[in-house]
Amino acid sequence: MRYLEKLLAAQRANNSWLCIGLDPQPEQLPIEALKWDEPVLPFTRRIIEATADLVCAYKPNLGFYMQWGAAGVIALERTIAAVPAHIPVILDAKIGDIGHTQAAWGRGLFDEWGVDAITVNPYVGADAVRPLLARRPDKAVYVLARTSNPGAPQFQGDLTAGEGLSAAVLRQASRWVGPDGGHCGFVVGATYPAELAAARALAPTASFLIPGIGAQGGDLAAAVGHGANDLAGPVINAGRSVLYASSGVDFAEKAREAAVRLRDEINARRQLAEVSPVSEY
Repeated sequence: MRYLEKLLAAQRANNSWLCIGLDPQPEQLPIEALKWDEPVLPFTRRIIEATADLVCAYKPNLGFYMQWGAAGVIALERTIAAVPAHIPVILDAKIGDIGHTQAAWGRGLFDEWGVDAITVNPYVGADAVRPLLARRPDKAVYVLARTSNPGAPQFQGDLTAGEGLSAAVLRQASRWVGPDGGHCGFVVGATYPAELAAARALAPTASFLIPGIGAQGGDLAAAVGHGANDLAGPVINAGRSVLYASSGVDFAEKAREAAVRLRDEINARRQLAEVSPVSEY
């Protein structure tokens, strides 16, 4: 099954464009989790169990696991394995190196860990994408196009004017996929709503991974209105606002409640924007 087919199936099954970022932070973990000797895996498993019927994807961030050392890497591998097989896993690693190094990343993350998609930094050009997607039609990359952080414009340029690095990436990166390759999507932050619209115009068929909703204050209406392509809805990511909805023993239940609210708000905005529900594609 190709990546977009798997994503669409998950969106239809759960009527959801919501992705939860699985980002375990030591200072934010609920008190209950800190009672466990190695809290990362039990914490993420509880979150997955509480929300698996509400999401279209999960997005663990490599950096949040690396800070725990070897135990964190083991927890990440087991967290990936704990996600139900029908739900895509997007590993947020932002890798971007020359060809043979990217090939090694692909063997490790795609072939060994079995993730469905990886975030990629495009600075080195086509070498960042081709070794990952070649002969992997069921996989995807999300190339950083417009990130959600305040410093993004410093190098990424003015996307609304069609100028700068972001515009160049959106125009060119999809051409880096060969005929036997997977899907090239883009990371486009919801904190720049006008540029999200411009990004969709430059990449009309690409899947968008949209961070910045929740704690970063991104524009959910723009994410809904400009996020979908002709096949599937966007992957709208929220992390802290869901994971850390409670610091008490009820953290999983409160995470579920936060996920329900956000999924329902996304769906309400889809109706207002007259965006077709995934169940009717």
